[in-house]
Amino acid sequence: MSHQFSIVIVCKNEERNIGRVLQSLAGLTDDVLVYDNGSTDGTLTVLRQYGVRIHEGAWMGYGKTKREAVRLAKYDWVLSIDADEALDEELQQALQTISLTDATTVYQIAFKNLLGEKVLRWGEWGGDKHIRLFNRTNVNWDEAPVHESLTIPPSAVVKKLPGFILHRTVKDTVEYSNKMVKYALLNAQKYYAQGKKSSWLKRYVSPRFTFVKHYIFGLGFLDGWEGLLSARMTAFYTFLKYARLYELWRKS
Repeated sequence: MSHQFSIVIVCKNEERNIGRVLQSLAGLTDDVLVYDNGSTDGTLTVLRQYGVRIHEGAWMGYGKTKREAVRLAKYDWVLSIDADEALDEELQQALQTISLTDATTVYQIAFKNLLGEKVLRWGEWGGDKHIRLFNRTNVNWDEAPVHESLTIPPSAVVKKLPGFILHRTVKDTVEYSNKMVKYALLNAQKYYAQGKKSSWLKRYVSPRFTFVKHYIFGLGFLDGWEGLLSARMTAFYTFLKYARLYELWRKS
């Protein structure tokens, strides 16, 4: 049974992942919109096999691109997911019976983050949850170029949906390190544009504190090798972000 909400995905070069997420969406709605921003692999071929609505558009940064994709949805109620995510069976069942009547309600969904094939239960990725189902007349993405977030009014009522979004963060250390470098450099640029500075503490102490926070206090060590890798990568990301920000200010 279909319900009156759209599912919106923004993607580029996700041939490896996009089939998995589209399979998990089967039968939930008559409007799955995929905003593709320049795929050069087989992503578009896969999308056409699933008969989803495809919009080929420009990349405007994470926040603005997601806002535009939400605007193109058929319905005001929108489930926003990424190409490396999929819905588990419990979440699928919840969405099949949900009654979407109050536009001020937003729905929070718990995540299971996978590094390779291992679910990370501790550290930075453990206990992860995000609001992903909302009414666009009341809620939408901000315009941040990176680390975008939903702009949610204080009057919004948050409800939790049963089930999980399965998030395959990265498949290996190569993909992981490339992703961290990309986000660190983008975030440094964002901070620079906002006039934020890179202090000695940020460059030398923050990366170490980040590791201890996630690996020791966040019990990341209980996730074994993957827990160590995750904590070290986040510490590296923190260092690179502030190192690049320092560099930008020195050049200005």
